[in-house]
Amino acid sequence: MPSSRPLRADARRNREALLSAARRAFLGGDTDAHVEDIARSAGVAVGTLYRHFETREVLIEEVYRKEVDDLCAAPGDLLDQHTPQEALRRFLLLLVDHAAVGKGMSSVLESIMATDSPVFDDARTRMGDALTRLLDAGSAAGTVRGDVTGPTLLRALGGICAMRATEGWLVEARQITALLFDGLRHGAPQSP
Repeated sequence: MPSSRPLRADARRNREALLSAARRAFLGGDTDAHVEDIARSAGVAVGTLYRHFETREVLIEEVYRKEVDDLCAAPGDLLDQHTPQEALRRFLLLLVDHAAVGKGMSSVLESIMATDSPVFDDARTRMGDALTRLLDAGSAAGTVRGDVTGPTLLRALGGICAMRATEGWLVEARQITALLFDGLRHGAPQSP
């Protein structure tokens, strides 16, 4: 049972090293990566891995959750650096790239799809909220139509990314996302 106490610095480093090693393995196509290999790649013992992650599935779930955390942190930075319209465009492309990451992890993610894990529902909610934030900013600036919700836009992107099993899907997904973005700007009060 995980403790609510903050991790010591060495334990935090070990946990991050394990997550990085697992991410590299899974995204690199090593879907059968054993916990022993992941631990060795992280430079720790298997016991250390199991102190942080009770099962391989918990490790997989945490790798995916970290990907979603990083993705959902992006809107704030994007809005600080770009216009709301440009921030939305860039985030839409980040979501497509996230689907590419998901493609690399799809077979390992299947092991947690069969469980009652809330990780996917949580990810969809958080991504929808991130899109809502960007849509609201664009609508307030008058550059994006205000009648589309984050969850609706996420479903549209899901349809675009569903074709990821086909050859060259990522290029085509980016092109279709650009069309979707143009549609979000059409009908905006002051479309530039």
